[in-house]
Amino acid sequence: MKFAKGFTLFALALSAHTTFAAEPSVPTDSALHVQADPALKSLLPADIVKRGYIVAGTNPNTPPTTFYKEDNKTLAGREIDIMNAVGERLGIAVQWRDTGGFDNIIPGLKTGRYDVALSNINATPTRLKQIDFVGYYNASLLGVISKKAANITPFKSLSEVCGKEVGAGSGTTQVTRLEEASKACEAAGKPPIKVSVFPDRPAGVQAVVSGRVPMFLGPYEGLLWQVKIIKPLTMSGEITVNDAPVSVAFPKASPLEPAVQAALTSLIKDGSYKKILDNWGIGFGAVTEAKRNEEIFQ
Repeated sequence: MKFAKGFTLFALALSAHTTFAAEPSVPTDSALHVQADPALKSLLPADIVKRGYIVAGTNPNTPPTTFYKEDNKTLAGREIDIMNAVGERLGIAVQWRDTGGFDNIIPGLKTGRYDVALSNINATPTRLKQIDFVGYYNASLLGVISKKAANITPFKSLSEVCGKEVGAGSGTTQVTRLEEASKACEAAGKPPIKVSVFPDRPAGVQAVVSGRVPMFLGPYEGLLWQVKIIKPLTMSGEITVNDAPVSVAFPKASPLEPAVQAALTSLIKDGSYKKILDNWGIGFGAVTEAKRNEEIFQ
């Protein structure tokens, strides 16, 4: 796996920044830059062109998604690289905001605080009732981590954790998936899964390291990064699911959606998109097209 340069891995492994950024715009570090396409800029809404930038919200969590570098003020990661490249292709700046938590993202979009949000957000039919989406990353693989010393036999189904305790991040689809799996356990005459909810992924990973919970469920690419740099941990479960892709989120009926979708399509076609993912060692999650809203679920 190829890792991006410029930071100490262990220092970032459990980093989390959970307060709203004091500055109006959080600085970022992009691993790849692209050329603008003047034809695509014509798709931007007039008010955003007049303002001169797109406001993007994210909940800095852990590599390789979105995180603070060692200076604790510069954002980096997959989401940063993807959206900054979208902005560059559209010929417009992107200003980033720290949402202060995953649960603040949808309210922030609905109130107009952010034009877009990127924070490992799965598109779901329920969320689509409140916000819109353009997909950009295949989220069909989840991971379950544990301590190596626990000697948990590797598994590929959540039916293997009936009667056990598993953590997940607050507000994520992983909590819902565990709750559904727990009901299936009971329906099969097995004990339910004890679902422990943590404020975010770093808190859940730390809980596994400290022994507070035996396992934690989360996005495969993020937990794969964790087990490579936190030596007591291992990947015990690899769960294939039929989830819709991780997506750029928008307020409902945002006029910005066609421009972002077109820019993503352009980045996919010219190979820039895949280069970004490969830089973070997660090219296995590349999509071949950027689908929007209802077409995501077809």
